[in-house]
Amino acid sequence: MTAKTKSWILMATGRSPTNIAVIKYWGKRDEALILPVNDSISVTLDPDHLSATTTVAVSPTFDCDRMWLNGKEISLSGDRFQNCLREIRKLAGDVEDEKKGIRIRKEDWQNLHVHIASYNNFPTAAGLASSAAGFACLVFTLAKLMNVNEDHGKLSSIARQGSGSACRSLYGGFVKWTMGNDASGSDSIAVQLAPESHWSDLVIIIAVVSSKQKETSSTTGMRDTVETSPLLQHRAQCVVPARVLLMEEAIRNHDFASFARMTCVDNNQFRAVCLDTTWTWQLIFLNTTRQIAEACFLMKWIIFEVAYTFDAGLNAALISPNRKVAGLASKAAICFPPSPENDLASYVTGDKSIIYEAGLQSMKYVEALPPPPEYKDESPCQKSTRDVSYFICTKLGTGPKVLTEESLALINPTTGLPM
Repeated sequence: MTAKTKSWILMATGRSPTNIAVIKYWGKRDEALILPVNDSISVTLDPDHLSATTTVAVSPTFDCDRMWLNGKEISLSGDRFQNCLREIRKLAGDVEDEKKGIRIRKEDWQNLHVHIASYNNFPTAAGLASSAAGFACLVFTLAKLMNVNEDHGKLSSIARQGSGSACRSLYGGFVKWTMGNDASGSDSIAVQLAPESHWSDLVIIIAVVSSKQKETSSTTGMRDTVETSPLLQHRAQCVVPARVLLMEEAIRNHDFASFARMTCVDNNQFRAVCLDTTWTWQLIFLNTTRQIAEACFLMKWIIFEVAYTFDAGLNAALISPNRKVAGLASKAAICFPPSPENDLASYVTGDKSIIYEAGLQSMKYVEALPPPPEYKDESPCQKSTRDVSYFICTKLGTGPKVLTEESLALINPTTGLPM
């Protein structure tokens, strides 16, 4: 390792999207390597709306690895972080910065410490796959900083060891995580089924029911499900393999009716597996989630096609063709008006995906609107006031990318500490 001065700091900044599974990953056959019991398929969301941004800095003056998440320092002692750091360092290459007079040989990386600052632009640990975006961004940005010459397939196997679904956030569009057969996990990687441009008219509306952190982690929930649910074994062995093939065909053929049907039934089975678990995690499926599913069922058969799916939190993702999304958004806002206490909500206007802020006056206006005509007055999903905090309207997005603008870096280039 050579440099004109020993006080140099080398940095890289990246951004990675989160993803929503339409064929669910729930349950591991190997806890340490995070190997799933079945394949899964997801849609990558627009990183402009839901993503993690991470800056990684390296310097000979750093005496240990440190990380800050959303401005708060967190421990890097856990196996998941250490696994990602170790595997990336193994693959690191030579790095040279002529402007700073820095040359780092690949063997030097084992003795250099990193500072990591990461920021999520959406609620962390609330069921919106923040760990997927975070670990994908960590692995991607570390690989860029350390000049790792590997494709995203290899990087996805490393990101998987941080958070299972993180492997899917290494690609844009539609992504499949293959469970693999090798005990080492070498073939448990993510592959892109189709880019975001393949089906560009899909729009996703996320109803944020709760932005609070989950009381029980997904890791704990999966472990209990694997240990106590007979239904999970049947799902993994007999149901998902055929369902994955049908979903791949629906994506390939732009068959939204089949896509929506597969998404909804797989979500319902995911919930059934959780209910089949000897674990109180099942209680997080509150009345609002049931009402959202009922509302989608009515709108699907009476008005237009819409797919719904929930992740491990309380929040719902509604997927619809762009030409239908204005009606979907307005009906969702009418049936589930955000709380007047919230001063922010997201809506859709016309047939375009547009996010804008609405104040208290707009909230009261939405609450005063009559229910859609397909709902009877006694319908339990006619109104569910104050249960939805806000809506996020987004679309299919790209995979991770490097951010070259210095203003977007999260670490001070002089001190090596968070901005």
